[in-house]
Amino acid sequence: MNKITKIIVTVAICLAVGYFSGIETRSAILDWYPTLVKPSFNPPNWVFAPVWTLLYIMMGVAAGLVWDRFSFDKGAVKKALVFFVIQLVLNAIWSYLFFGLHNPMLAGLEIILLWLMIYETYFQFTKINKVTGYLLMPYLIWVAFAAVLNASVWWLNR
Repeated sequence: MNKITKIIVTVAICLAVGYFSGIETRSAILDWYPTLVKPSFNPPNWVFAPVWTLLYIMMGVAAGLVWDRFSFDKGAVKKALVFFVIQLVLNAIWSYLFFGLHNPMLAGLEIILLWLMIYETYFQFTKINKVTGYLLMPYLIWVAFAAVLNASVWWLNR
């Protein structure tokens, strides 16, 4: 497989995870989420879909670029992609915990683990290709913001 194909595959996987996570989110956005007290810095709902779409694309490009280095350093690439898959699964689980189970506290605990796995993925990716670290930086920042938002929603609605 060439580099472009690898990038397309990983972007498609990331967007699919986002799409299926969004199914859980969409119904809760209409009925449960509006009933919550939110902090003043909570973005409008329409912001989330384009931001997450862009982040999933950037994540997929980063993973594709790392995957493309497999023939040069199998061990490092394998390790980096394992962390990538773990954080991607945790990303999907967060949506289920927060929007599906309506449990901001549990989602808040999970998002800390998610951020740590994203950071480790960033660290592993950067050792293989510096550009991939730059591609993951907005994701790291957004999830840090989401963690603060999650904690605020939990605090205001406990």
